[in-house]
Amino acid sequence: MNPRQRITLLVIALAQLMLILDGTIVTVALPGIQEELGFSPGGLSWVMNAYMLAFGGLLLLGGRAGDILGRRRALTAGVLIFTLASLLGGFAPGPEAMIASRVLQGVGGALAGPAGLALITGNFPQGPQRDRAIAVFTSVGAAGAAIGLLAGGVLTDLVSWRWVMFVNVPIGLAILALTPVFVRETPRVPGRFDLAGAVTATTGSSGLVYGLVRASEQGWDDGWALASLLGGLVLLALFVRVERRAAQPVMPLRLFAERSRVAGYASMLLLPAAMMGTFFFLTQFVQLELGYSPMQAGLAFLPLALTILALSQLAGRILRVVSAHTASVAGMLLIPVGLVWLSRIDATTAYFPGVFVPLVVMGVGAAAALVVMSMRIINGVRGDDAGAASGLLQAMQQTGGSLGLAVLVTVHASAGLAATFLTAAGFSLLSLLIVTVLRPRRTMPEPEDAATVVTRR
Repeated sequence: MNPRQRITLLVIALAQLMLILDGTIVTVALPGIQEELGFSPGGLSWVMNAYMLAFGGLLLLGGRAGDILGRRRALTAGVLIFTLASLLGGFAPGPEAMIASRVLQGVGGALAGPAGLALITGNFPQGPQRDRAIAVFTSVGAAGAAIGLLAGGVLTDLVSWRWVMFVNVPIGLAILALTPVFVRETPRVPGRFDLAGAVTATTGSSGLVYGLVRASEQGWDDGWALASLLGGLVLLALFVRVERRAAQPVMPLRLFAERSRVAGYASMLLLPAAMMGTFFFLTQFVQLELGYSPMQAGLAFLPLALTILALSQLAGRILRVVSAHTASVAGMLLIPVGLVWLSRIDATTAYFPGVFVPLVVMGVGAAAALVVMSMRIINGVRGDDAGAASGLLQAMQQTGGSLGLAVLVTVHASAGLAATFLTAAGFSLLSLLIVTVLRPRRTMPEPEDAATVVTRR
């Protein structure tokens, strides 16, 4: 990888980091936001929910938009919207402005996120270079939630909660300045948007995510939660029917033609379900039971983030020694090992080794499993489907995180912390079962129309 390609990867990875960490960076700042802006207890949750709904609900549409409009254009537009929204949130005088800024951040993220991953296919040739780029991109996303907790704690303790929003502004400006110089545009896919698919995908995804969010807050017997979940599932079923007939679908169903890609998408639903719920409850544990400050709570997740980031640099070497299937299976076994270890913690547990070691074990597992699954999804995708494939990948991650949190909140309320971590381990084991059953019988073929997207300035 030459110096120019390294800067290209840095820009794309930095955009991904900004989007993912914003899902958690405000978590430890919520008390300060509530006190200064006057949020009600019920309204405060929408500082988190507004971002999740807009981001998760629009990812499928955002991915296809990048294919049609141009992925560099989509990345630039998304980062610009996200940066301006962060500025609005930092200056927010009240709850309405803060929630509006979070919605706009989600809209920008839904455009920029899929475009970033799709641009990797256009800037790095098929083979070791692309695999390494996907590994870095995936690991930044996997570590982003933990980095968000750390950044949120440090900024809240040392400066102000407003800086959890302002911090995105210089990052966004740097990305906007570097993207036209170092990131090559990919050819636009001729045609127009599939309007029926866009409407059913957006409303169905939003309904499903909202239902999961509400179920985590109000319980699974809540009428609005059940109605939203049912409505979302019906609309998504209608979406699939629409896509079968669409000339240029938002989500080409040929993406599911390969067994290994289906397994990859399933893993991108189940592994985030295990990880995101774990972040939520472990953050509460170290603050309430171990007495950590917000900054200390963020630092507690540093071993996980550093492990994931370090292993991403070694992904190519590791995959030359062991097969991708072996690496993913090992990863999906290590994640539940760490979670079972965490199920034994209580108020008398010392951070080392009781929390530190299982976080490192989970970091190794997450790096191995998520990197390989991302490669399975992206490698071999037709050039004109790269944005759609990326959008679906990230939609699965967002939905999985919401699903995991909704289920684990219910388990925690009825059975306690140990059962919560054991249930999270079950998500990873279910992913392992699916990957084993859908193990590819042969090497995935290259698409006939081009393995590598032709790029231009």
